[in-house]
Amino acid sequence: MNYVLFDDASWHDLLPLTFTRPCAEIRVGVLTIKQKWELFFSAPFSYLTQSYLSQKFPLYIKEQHPTLFINGRLLPNPHIFKELRALKPAQALYHKHTLLAYAGNKESPEQYKKFTKIQCLHQPTLIQYPWDIFTNNANQLNIDASLLTAKRKSKPISRSNRIVGKGTVFIEKGAYVECATINPMGGFVYIDKDAVVMEGVLLRGSLYLGEHAEIKMGAKIYGATSIGPYSKVGGEINNSVIFGYSNKGHDGFLGNSVLGEWCNLGADTNNSNLKNNYAEVKAYNYAQKKPIPTGLQFCGLIMGDHSKTGINTMLNTGTVVGVSANIFGEGFPATHVPSFTWGGAEKQEIYKLDKAIEVAERVMQRRNISFTDIDKNIFSEIFETA
Repeated sequence: MNYVLFDDASWHDLLPLTFTRPCAEIRVGVLTIKQKWELFFSAPFSYLTQSYLSQKFPLYIKEQHPTLFINGRLLPNPHIFKELRALKPAQALYHKHTLLAYAGNKESPEQYKKFTKIQCLHQPTLIQYPWDIFTNNANQLNIDASLLTAKRKSKPISRSNRIVGKGTVFIEKGAYVECATINPMGGFVYIDKDAVVMEGVLLRGSLYLGEHAEIKMGAKIYGATSIGPYSKVGGEINNSVIFGYSNKGHDGFLGNSVLGEWCNLGADTNNSNLKNNYAEVKAYNYAQKKPIPTGLQFCGLIMGDHSKTGINTMLNTGTVVGVSANIFGEGFPATHVPSFTWGGAEKQEIYKLDKAIEVAERVMQRRNISFTDIDKNIFSEIFETA
């Protein structure tokens, strides 16, 4: 059996995060959506995504085998898993008008229109907009951590730490956690292998700290937060998701936010997550090319890959920042900062593509990761079309 995660038209609603990745590469909870499905099916998945992303995120299909296509925005659960396993060739599973999955033998994205339509029996959870990532993070984090730690024992927790409240603290081998105060809040605090929690840190669950990630001294993190691998964080963080390889290494507040990969927030960068009049937050939507209602009272920063802020940067409620933007200067920048822009509230100019590539190469080299020709082509596509 081939297993494929496909991007539907709502891929555009998840920009800027999906400028550089398929929907299934979004992290929510501990794992990416793809990793979750691979855990459920105990099998590898590939992608059916935008053409300019397909070289980095390829499609693998053995034509002699049947193929199950699953919407890359769909979060797994046991009920949906059972319905997917029951799909027969030439059947398509829907929730109302949204295609969830179809079983076929070819990769053509149009073939499912001729298939027998079956309505899903259970309520699915789909990531529709970027803010759905942090609003679903608590539930997904606890589900993922439960699956990953089932029938396993945590590394012994050092007596220098203070554990309060109910819930589970699970520390993988190789992690360093000393002199921290940890309250799982009835959920999970899951510290992955070779992660570091420095002295004086205050943690409230649910929380995920990825492989080789670091929480710096005196940090305060709470409210269902996920910090992806190789990220470094400090200051105050509330209900936020950092995909990986990104840094918020200093004091400052990050709340109800999502950061992609290779982002860096300068010292004392702060985002607002609540309007002064307590009204519903609006945030820029790339598909509609305008701010749209989020349905949320708390919504902070959405930042695409490779974007950065200078020291003392202030970001308004519901700010959306594209790919490879560099924000600095006095005052609040606009609530939509386009990709490859340089500047802040007073002035913005286009960040030259070759310079943006140079910086990306330099940043990734520090982690011994190459910015490949494929990555350069993706940057070029975003630069030309975003």
